[in-house]
Amino acid sequence: MKSRTKSMYAARLADAVHVQLSLPVAGVLRDVQSAFFGLCVDAGKAVLAAMMEAERTALCGPKGCRDATRTAYRGGHTCSQVVLGGRRIAIARPRARGVAAGELSLPTFAWAAHTDPLDRATIAAIGAGVSTRRYECTLDPLPSVEVQSAVSKSAVSRRFVALSSAQLTQWLSQRIDALDLPVVMIDGVHFRDRVVLIALGFDSHGKKHVLGIREGSSEKTQVVRALLSELIDRGLNAHRMRLWVIDGAKALRRAIVDVFGASALVQRCQVHKRRNVLDHLPDDMHASVGRAMAQAWASGNLVLAKRQLERLASSLANDHPGAAASLREGLDETLTVIDFGLDEALYRTFSTTNPIENLNGLIAQFTANVTRWRDGQMVLRWIGAALTDASGRFRAVRGYRDMKRMLNALAKRAEGISATDHKAA
Repeated sequence: MKSRTKSMYAARLADAVHVQLSLPVAGVLRDVQSAFFGLCVDAGKAVLAAMMEAERTALCGPKGCRDATRTAYRGGHTCSQVVLGGRRIAIARPRARGVAAGELSLPTFAWAAHTDPLDRATIAAIGAGVSTRRYECTLDPLPSVEVQSAVSKSAVSRRFVALSSAQLTQWLSQRIDALDLPVVMIDGVHFRDRVVLIALGFDSHGKKHVLGIREGSSEKTQVVRALLSELIDRGLNAHRMRLWVIDGAKALRRAIVDVFGASALVQRCQVHKRRNVLDHLPDDMHASVGRAMAQAWASGNLVLAKRQLERLASSLANDHPGAAASLREGLDETLTVIDFGLDEALYRTFSTTNPIENLNGLIAQFTANVTRWRDGQMVLRWIGAALTDASGRFRAVRGYRDMKRMLNALAKRAEGISATDHKAA
């Protein structure tokens, strides 16, 4: 709304300003590609200068006309900079000084010099994989007479550090108590000797929300517990019945159960379980065993799926005891969602950690140009910037129209636990 208001203001002011441009037609024809952009720059600067001069005239009165009642006077021109096309360019800014108030601001200059367009260009370029060293190369070339700044490697790097730090601080302090989050996924992103845990929430309409991140040396229970405590401090309802989808890491499960107790339903990723089992088997058995596991999980019946998986584990026990033990370990938690009666699309979404794995892939793409991680704060800043960039493209999960059935299933589980506790009391 603010940008629109400024645009409307600038348009109204421009209607009252007359600008004369000398068009170097011969030069344009000689080098259309560069000269056309140069012509646009010249035209834009001329319009901007005319608008600023019109504002100064409104403050100081017509030039050369004495006025004893005037409240401001002209102060010549000074060299300033405005934002254009992802950089700053030099302009001559007219000055107006108040008789009693000192330097007066010209609204047009304040609008043209605002840093938001420059910040957006920087984030967009880095998000697209442009390195800070090559940032200048991605911009349209200016005429040789123009002086530009804010495009060097160090300038872009400083700007990105400031932007990502501000984004991270604002993002990690946001309240989340207004969100109804029946499902949360947690997974870790590895950066050499560091691991950053990411919590991705899903609201009752199937929309994704990045809830928080926590840096540590590994996916230890203490690190997970710290992340969960931070989410509770920011408003996550610790007593709501909720589905937690994880990759099967024991530290994740232990921390979730310790913090949330009976209100936490854990769904272990079926893709990770399948991968772990197949790692214990020879290659020629991967297809048949993988198919048997997939058929069991796709049966839509909890009792039948459990029976098929237990039968498969028994058939593997003699020749491949490691695979059988891996299949039996946490088997029930690979079947948590199957009992909810969801349609196929939503069931497949929440029976694996694919949504957060896809997010991890976007983070890897965003940070691909970083070759040296100096410290943990740098890791957090880059991941925060990557998540902010990715969240602008989030869509509702597949099968989101069936979220009401998910909510009803969680409510029934909560009622069952409440009834059990009442009887025990």
